[in-house]
Amino acid sequence: MENSKTRIGLSVIVLIFSLFMIFPFVLMVITSLKTMGDIMSPQFIFFPKTWVWHNYVEAMSRGNWGRYFFNSLFVTVITVVISLVLNSIAGYSFGRLNFKGRDILFVISLIGLMIPPQVTMIPVFLILKHVPFAGGNDMFGQGGLGWINSYMGLIAPYVAGSFGVFLFRQFYLGFPKELDDAAKIDGLTRFQTFMYIYVPVSKPIFATLVALKATQAWNEYTWPLIVTNADEMKTVQLALTMFRDETQVQWNLLMAATTIIILPLLILFLFTQKYFVQGIVTSGIKG
Repeated sequence: MENSKTRIGLSVIVLIFSLFMIFPFVLMVITSLKTMGDIMSPQFIFFPKTWVWHNYVEAMSRGNWGRYFFNSLFVTVITVVISLVLNSIAGYSFGRLNFKGRDILFVISLIGLMIPPQVTMIPVFLILKHVPFAGGNDMFGQGGLGWINSYMGLIAPYVAGSFGVFLFRQFYLGFPKELDDAAKIDGLTRFQTFMYIYVPVSKPIFATLVALKATQAWNEYTWPLIVTNADEMKTVQLALTMFRDETQVQWNLLMAATTIIILPLLILFLFTQKYFVQGIVTSGIKG
């Protein structure tokens, strides 16, 4: 009986916290269906007097949203794919291989987690600007723009990352050493062991990194703002600024566009939720 009451109490607490977390999303959707008169009213109006569904049509009719979505989708997909390859191989190397300086290199890689990205933005910008033979540059990286205002400039800073390496390493550390010995007896090389044994059982951790990297790349605002200036290179996050001018913010159109932008991430999380939770648990990450 006590256990039943405890479960009911915990369920109520979880429900309350869930409502608090979902409230901003609900408010965003409701605001997207209001008129500016309702939004700017001196008294707060939760439900609009008139539900204006045309806000979504008007929001998407401003600017080249097809191009903006393509840019964000392309950058996100390429970033996720390359990140999965690099981070999984690096994590496998740190977790399952014994080589000189392994622990020192791993500690050095973790230092990247301690450095705020704002600190590295200017150095990374300068490196990308002076990439040899790119964007009109010569062999010394001079004379052109390098990877500035390009897809490579948007993708390169996010294809790797210390957190992804750490995530895979922690996951692969959980496997017994006998698994590698058995693979060696069967004549598999290290790379074959990774591809044929570890990759097939790594769905949870792959799904976890997909969700995290996709969210990061899709929602990124500051770096695209710095590295691009052409309208055809805008991502969806930069495109949201078109609803703000010197005098006011068109909150209803802004919220309508934001609602549409967030849908791909919600769909992605729904498909990866099961593996995402399992990956967090098996990798030893504590919230």
